[in-house]
Amino acid sequence: QDNSFEQFIINYCNEKLQQIFIELTLKEEQEEYIREGIEWTHIEYFNNAVICDLIENNQTGILAMLDEECLRPGTVTDDTFLEKLNQVCATHQHFESRMSKCSRFLNDTSLPHSCFRIQHYAGKVMYQVEGFVDKNNDLLYRDLSQAMWKANHSLIKALFPEGNPAKINLKRPPTAGSQFKASVATLMKNLQTKNPNYIRCIKPNDKKAAHVFNEALVCHQIRYLGLLENVRVRRAGYAFRQPYEPCLERYKMLCKQTWPHWRGPARAGVEVLFNELGIPEEEFSFGRSKIFIRNPRTLFKLEDLRKQRLEDLATLIAKIYRGWKCRTRFLLMKKCQIVVASWYRRYA
Repeated sequence: QDNSFEQFIINYCNEKLQQIFIELTLKEEQEEYIREGIEWTHIEYFNNAVICDLIENNQTGILAMLDEECLRPGTVTDDTFLEKLNQVCATHQHFESRMSKCSRFLNDTSLPHSCFRIQHYAGKVMYQVEGFVDKNNDLLYRDLSQAMWKANHSLIKALFPEGNPAKINLKRPPTAGSQFKASVATLMKNLQTKNPNYIRCIKPNDKKAAHVFNEALVCHQIRYLGLLENVRVRRAGYAFRQPYEPCLERYKMLCKQTWPHWRGPARAGVEVLFNELGIPEEEFSFGRSKIFIRNPRTLFKLEDLRKQRLEDLATLIAKIYRGWKCRTRFLLMKKCQIVVASWYRRYA
């Protein structure tokens, strides 16, 4: 119920994770259709980049203004920080405050004067401004760092590398907010180089009880996790896509014209294959470099046909091998019989 600086930076990290989820799923999905030249009706979805910018913008972001308050001379309090937020973020659609220049919240009694509210992608969160400045400073006096670095214990010495006299830096230490922002940026850079898979967990109730399903709670989670937009994009789009070469290599045994070898472009081979199998035209589309299959049932059908064909091919191979083995044995026995018979007639 009472959210302070710690919850603020945690929610900031959640916003960044949601942003990369949007970019790697919804945005990437729709951009691929455009890139491949597939006819596509654009699906609107909420992009939380505007919320991330509200927090991390280098000039007008909340973290930047908090750092500015911590660094400026004069009397600095949490109230002066909130006053600065009210001036800079007054017109932002995701920022709310009783003291804001925008008077739409002046009569909102649910929002105290010492708080501000941010409309995150997961819903509105109210933050108590008390303690923001002190927690963001998080200063460790240099003489304390130097004393800890001089300790005989190797672990304690390793925990305070800034106490090393050879590395004394007269610059002001980075604030907690700026350090967290840098860590989040490193995390995002690392995630963007990967191919992540997402698992969305839905909490059925707040009591951690079995067989209790709170419909309102589940619907709320589905909305703010962006699952509705994801489902709309998936249903309007194609469930499966694959480059032409691997697709032809996997399913070429289903068509006499492409088996065992197709002499020509891979796309033409896939077209011949799908026409031979009689797959309806509305179930697939040809992109510039990939085949797109709309319904998972079509893919399951291809896999079932391939499985049956592999069994038939295995049966054929076994039959040919057994026939070869029997013929070889028969010819060997026939040759032996001729040799035996010829020797017998010679001495008869």
